[in-house]
Amino acid sequence: MRNYLAPIFASALVTAFSMSFTAPAQAAALESCGNIEVRAEAQCEMVVSGGCTAQCTPINFQAQCSADLYLGCEGQCTGSASLQCTGSCQAGCEAECQVDPGSFECAASCRADCRAGCDAECAANPDGGRCKASCESTCGGSCDANCQVTGPSADCKAQCQACCSGSCEAEANFDCQISCQAKGYVDCEAKLTGGCEAQCQKPEGALFCDGQYVDARDQLDKCVADLKALLNIEVQGYAYGDANCERGTCTAEGEAGFSCSASNGESSDAGTAFGIFGAVAAFGLALGRKRRQS
Repeated sequence: MRNYLAPIFASALVTAFSMSFTAPAQAAALESCGNIEVRAEAQCEMVVSGGCTAQCTPINFQAQCSADLYLGCEGQCTGSASLQCTGSCQAGCEAECQVDPGSFECAASCRADCRAGCDAECAANPDGGRCKASCESTCGGSCDANCQVTGPSADCKAQCQACCSGSCEAEANFDCQISCQAKGYVDCEAKLTGGCEAQCQKPEGALFCDGQYVDARDQLDKCVADLKALLNIEVQGYAYGDANCERGTCTAEGEAGFSCSASNGESSDAGTAFGIFGAVAAFGLALGRKRRQS
């Protein structure tokens, strides 16, 4: 008897694997990792004991504070992109995109264009480190917000309109964001010092990416899972465990692998693909048993 279900099984299997091996992004601001922006080439590690507490210092809080403070200042800083700015950006962006439209990343291109102005913006600032962190978080927040409006399948013109709007809106808000964030750094650093030191006392330690503290709060397992799934980053020194996730909070035990659900109850792409593969494999085994029994 002809097996009409075999092509369906094979198709589902290919779909599951194609979902599992989606190319990672170049950078991402992950909600599970305190909205801190992490780049694909970042070195992330869990630090424990005395060496951990020594790293709980203001210079290692700049990225986390700028991510937190950007959101708080967003309502006050509402400058909009100028036509002159977007017009000068559009042609160069489209030329870049058309070289290889399939690999063009709106948010990555937007950040690169936007951040090119951060050194000049902060050159005369007495606290250049905080200023640059604030400038870069403004770029990341504005670029992500604008680029999320257009999907990766949009043509170069549409993607570049979003890209240039994000970059130009960030530029229009540089002065406001840098000034606003500067007022909150002292309180933010004091708060993070306590949280970082408390995290250092836990068996798993505290998470740092390129030396910057990541305030993952109670979503450490999900943060680590997202770093792997979205940026292909393996967190050094992290003891993977069975993660039990409920309402966005994850806890881990043992040394087995795990997958974590998103805070809204939806599975991550990697977890979904694995679930599909498991379901398809189970279906295949059941089909094989049925045929042998016939």
